[in-house]
Amino acid sequence: MKITSKPQSIAQRLILWHAQQQRDLPWRAAPAGQRDAYAVWVSEVMAQQTRIPVVVDYFTRWMARFPTLASLAAAQQQEVLKLWEGLGYYSRARNLHRASQIVLAEYGGVVPNTRAALLKLPGIGAYTAGAILSLAYGQAAPILDGNVKRVLARLWDIDGSIDEAETLNELWRLAEEIVRAAPEGEAGAVNEGLMELGALVCPPQNPRCLLCPLADLCAAAHNGTQSQRPVRAPRKRIPHYQVAAAVIWEDAPGQGRLLIAQRPQKGLLGGLWEFPGGKQEAEDADLPATLRREIREEMGMEIAVGEAVTIVQHAYTHFSITLHAFHACIVSGSPQAIGCDDWRWTTLDALDVYPFPVTDQKIIAVLRAGV
Repeated sequence: MKITSKPQSIAQRLILWHAQQQRDLPWRAAPAGQRDAYAVWVSEVMAQQTRIPVVVDYFTRWMARFPTLASLAAAQQQEVLKLWEGLGYYSRARNLHRASQIVLAEYGGVVPNTRAALLKLPGIGAYTAGAILSLAYGQAAPILDGNVKRVLARLWDIDGSIDEAETLNELWRLAEEIVRAAPEGEAGAVNEGLMELGALVCPPQNPRCLLCPLADLCAAAHNGTQSQRPVRAPRKRIPHYQVAAAVIWEDAPGQGRLLIAQRPQKGLLGGLWEFPGGKQEAEDADLPATLRREIREEMGMEIAVGEAVTIVQHAYTHFSITLHAFHACIVSGSPQAIGCDDWRWTTLDALDVYPFPVTDQKIIAVLRAGV
């Protein structure tokens, strides 16, 4: 199927389809290409690796608390992380916060409108830069998220793996052809149309080709290969770890204050608070032994490990864990910030002040339920 003239037709049809079919989302108060760059930035960062229905609530709360870039830049990181709590991939929040401070200091609080300047900011890559430039400033800048990759791979029936650099470069080239074929100022509508099409009509499984405005232009639909596109490299089996966490009480379990630790800024879940502990190693005889070693290494204390609190299963991008939480108390020593950034004695009721990972939120829920 020869489709050399496709970009202009795709752009025109996407603009019409998107105007009629786009979802009513809070960051779409203005037409694509005329939106507030800060709001576009926040919504696009939140939407990375996250379902849109989840993003809606977080975006609404975020904009109520940080309605401007300056208000975000002036906030404390802990408040930023607390508002992001539960959304995951917390480096997104840390980068957004730090980048807002840079924009305030170096650009007078105005989000840059050039690709080069945007790419210098923490957390902004080619996709986010393209989204800001097209959706806020109306520039013909391409985007390439998971939805767009899938749509383009089917439109051109690309049989190369989208995980390979050569295929990705080809997808970026095609995405750029399409936005450059759009009428002036309409690149944002085209980009958003591509994303919406992937989300609503052209999902990974069972594409709804009969409802697609591009069906007659789609090479995969013509060749019957929709279900085989996009091609991906085989997924590697992710490792699974046993992890132990200590709910260390100042007095007896359930009485007095308990000890929490702040994770190092650099690394997974940086800046969040947790019940201290860590991954079980080969030399550990059992999980209580893991806890005693970890607390010794991270906080310089010896502890006695008591009864189990709960078990939590959780999957991250590149690994999964089974987290075992235990009651514990200090036998000797006092808390030190050795392998953590900080520590606090606090009450069960006061934990809501601190941002916690989902796993630790589940531990807190069990403690509050009195289990």
